[in-house]
Amino acid sequence: MFKPHVTVACLVQAEGELLVVEETINGRATWNQPAGHLEADETLQEAAARELYEETGIAAQMHYFLGIHQWIAPDSTPFVRFLFGVDLAEKAPAQPHDSDIDCCWWLPPAQILTASNLRSPLVAESVRLWQQGIRYPLHLVSPFRWPFHEGARLPSA
Repeated sequence: MFKPHVTVACLVQAEGELLVVEETINGRATWNQPAGHLEADETLQEAAARELYEETGIAAQMHYFLGIHQWIAPDSTPFVRFLFGVDLAEKAPAQPHDSDIDCCWWLPPAQILTASNLRSPLVAESVRLWQQGIRYPLHLVSPFRWPFHEGARLPSA
């Protein structure tokens, strides 16, 4: 049965630089946007805010939606990644709460785009998408009748 991994990512910008998290994968330091899997009983925006906080210690709501990437990793794992944007007035100190994250860096976009240690090609593609300047309203990915529980009555049409 086909079940893609649904993930969220946050492109966080402040003072012209972007926030990346560094994590060690197979003994190699890699860079990624704050990102992770959607969990049960949370919306996409809640997942993005949770991942941002867990991986950087920064508590912020998403400001806009940037896009969706569908990707198949080299190990054949399928992903659907929802990319959100956050614009901060100034670079906030970042302190990971997630033990998988080694540290956080504020970097110029060009440095990320030319880096050889990106976690996946989605990291650079997300920066390129952000550079295009198109920002979508969050309501494009808003939850519908959330939360819905068994036994709840649907409103009549």
